[in-house]
Amino acid sequence: MSRDEELERLKAQRMAELQARQQQGAEQQRAEAAADAEAQKQSLMRRLLTPEARQRLANIKMVRPDFGQQLELELIQIAQGGRVPLPITDDQLKRLLIQLEGQQKKRDISIRRV
Repeated sequence: MSRDEELERLKAQRMAELQARQQQGAEQQRAEAAADAEAQKQSLMRRLLTPEARQRLANIKMVRPDFGQQLELELIQIAQGGRVPLPITDDQLKRLLIQLEGQQKKRDISIRRV
């Protein structure tokens, strides 16, 4: 292997290492940003909901994570709009759940026997 070929190989290897480090740094930053956002959301939920309502929300998130996320976003929007007195009680959360459930598409399941 000539000296120029070896130099090119080392340059390529070094570039690959730098790119890998850069990608790891970007992934780490994204993970930290996501963790910070989640922490802020949890802090906001503690201020918005009574302990009973928070427990109900936690139960919903365990059973239906997508619906739980939607509910959290809806609660944040309601609180920012000032449409409901704070903190939101369990009864108020139940009423909101009924409204949201009515807005979602109903699943129509039919079984055809052949």
